Amino acid sequence: MSELFRVSTIIAAAGKSTRMNAGINKQYMMAAGKPVLAHTIDVFERIGIISEIIIVIGKEDEPVFNDYILNRYKYSKISAVTYGGSDRQASVYNGLRAVSAKSDIVCVHDGARPLITPDIILNTVTAAYEKGAACVGVPVKDTIKKTGGDGIIEETLDRSMLWSIQTPQAFKREILEKAHRIAAEEGFIGTDDSVLVERLGYPVHMVMGSYKNIKITTPEDLIFAEAVLKTYNEAQK
Repeated sequence: MSELFRVSTIIAAAGKSTRMNAGINKQYMMAAGKPVLAHTIDVFERIGIISEIIIVIGKEDEPVFNDYILNRYKYSKISAVTYGGSDRQASVYNGLRAVSAKSDIVCVHDGARPLITPDIILNTVTAAYEKGAACVGVPVKDTIKKTGGDGIIEETLDRSMLWSIQTPQAFKREILEKAHRIAAEEGFIGTDDSVLVERLGYPVHMVMGSYKNIKITTPEDLIFAEAVLKTYNEAQK
């Protein structure tokens, strides 16, 4: 499969981690013996179809990134490390500028999602190669209600049509580059990369993710992630 098309991965790891209250970016907190970000990079590093990895970090985190990641683990696919921007969208755009012109597909993933699996990544990049754009998600489990500004319920939404969006999200390189460029020119800020592509009229195809593929945001998330990672490690022995 790696001979069919080339995939670049941007790992967004420039978040501030304000809800962790730990004094350190959540990407570098330890889980099952490794920094969270290292677990995330590990998955992409071992997938043959991934040709390069671009890491986007906060400029202030560069010393700890070098200490905890670059100097500790000898990753062969990290081709560039770029600084984050004013928000996640700007950070991904910075990473996109470092993507090889030879890449066919760009995969964007959150550094704080270490529980992603190779099969989900492969399904996503394959869907993007075949259809242009794809993102990972899971059907919502809870009943979702829409309220007005006064807190009164206006509508109960049909949850059979609703998905909770995760990463990775993958796109043909020229589509993602165009979407980010136009969004920047027009001052549009989206909540994820897929919405930038959607607004240009490109169809984005859903790929089934996993309810385990959480984004670590709170201390409770870290406890859950550590338990799952230990299970993964035991299974690989």
